[in-house]
Amino acid sequence: MSQPSVPNASTTHCVILARGGSKGVPGKNLRMVGGLSLVARSVRAARAAPSVAQVHVSTDDAAIAAEARRFGAEVIDRPAMLSGDTASSESGWLHALEMIEERGKTVERLVFLQCTSPFTTGADIEACLAAMEEKGAACALSVIEDHSFLWTLDEAGLGRGTNHDESQPRKRRQDLPPAFRESGAIYCVRAADFVRTGQRFCGPVALCPVDHPPIEIDTPDDLALCSQIAVSHGGGRDIGDRLDRIAAVVMDFDGVHTDNLVLTDDTGREAVMTSRGDGMGLELLRKAGHWRLMILSKERNPVVERRAAKLNIEVYQSIDDKVAALEGWLTGQGLDWAQTLYVGNDVNDAAVMARAGLSACPADAHPEILARADWVLPQPGGRGALRAMCDALLARVS
Repeated sequence: MSQPSVPNASTTHCVILARGGSKGVPGKNLRMVGGLSLVARSVRAARAAPSVAQVHVSTDDAAIAAEARRFGAEVIDRPAMLSGDTASSESGWLHALEMIEERGKTVERLVFLQCTSPFTTGADIEACLAAMEEKGAACALSVIEDHSFLWTLDEAGLGRGTNHDESQPRKRRQDLPPAFRESGAIYCVRAADFVRTGQRFCGPVALCPVDHPPIEIDTPDDLALCSQIAVSHGGGRDIGDRLDRIAAVVMDFDGVHTDNLVLTDDTGREAVMTSRGDGMGLELLRKAGHWRLMILSKERNPVVERRAAKLNIEVYQSIDDKVAALEGWLTGQGLDWAQTLYVGNDVNDAAVMARAGLSACPADAHPEILARADWVLPQPGGRGALRAMCDALLARVS
C-alpha cells in the first residue's frame, strides 16, 4: 500500500458510471427522484463535497452525457466493451482514471459514486474521505450499521446462526457483535493502490457509517419508494431540521408561481398560468400563522400584484438587488437570513439563495439553480412546486 500523505483537494476526483442500458428499470440513470434525475443527484452530491476537485461521468449514452454536463460534470465516453452487463465497475473506473490523467490531471484519490443510491450528500463523501485518511487506509466505503440476526445453511441444509448461537438464550439486537453492510453508495480509493490491484478494496479498508435510507434502486418499486422518501424528507436528510427554523418564506414569481411562460396579445397585455393547488397551499401556510410570506420579483407587472393580492401576500417588484431588498424586509420583520426560505428558479436568484438559511427551486429551474438549491421541489414551477413546499412546512407543525 502506498503511504498516505496530506490530501490535496485538487488531486481528488469523483467518477460516476452511468451507462444507458438497464434491465430492471429502463433508462434508470435518467429517472427522477425528488425532481432530479439519478445522475443529477450524484453529480450534485459530488460537487457539494469540498474535497472533490472535479466530477466525471463515464457514459455510453448521449442523453446522460447532456444531463451530466447540465449539472457541471465532465463527460468521459465509455467504450462499448466496458458498457455491457458483464463489464465490471472496476474496468469502467480504471478507464475513467486513464482518461482523466490523459487530460493532464493529477489524481491521488478517487471517489466512486453509484447513481442507484440517490440520497448521498457531499457531507457523506467528505466523511468517507476523512475515514480513509484518519485510518491511513488504502480505501474506504460507506456502510450501514446492521443489527440483524444473520443465518446460513449447514451441510444438511439446516439453519445456523452466523452472528449468534441459536442454541443459546436469545440475545437482544443491541448485544450482537457490531456488524456493517455496504450501502452501495460511496467507495474511495488511493489511486496508486487502485491501479496496482485493479480492485476497489485495494488494501486496508476504512468503514464510514452513513444514515441513508437503506435502498439501492434495482426495481421500479425501489424507484417509487425513493421518490416517496424524497418528498417526505423535504428533499434531503438535513432539510427537515432546517425547515423547523424557517420563519419567512420568500418567493420569486415568474417560474415559481408560474410555469415561466407568458401569453402576450397584440396590445402587449400579458397573461400567465398559476396553480390553484399552489394557491391553496399558500393560503393554508398563511393561515397557520407560523411564517411571514413575501413575493420578491425582478419584474413589475400588474399580474404579479393581482396574484399577490388574491393570495394576501406582500409583494416587492422591480427589484434588481434582491439581496439588499430582502435584507431590509427581514430587518423590518425582526428576522434574519438563517430563518429564511427562498424559492427561486433562475440565475438572478443565485445571490439570494446563497444567503438564505434554506434555498429551494422548482424541478424545472435553470441548471445553475438546480445545482445550487438545497431543496429541489418535486414539481415544476406553476404546477405544484409551491404546494409541495407548503405541505412539507405544514407537516412540521401538524
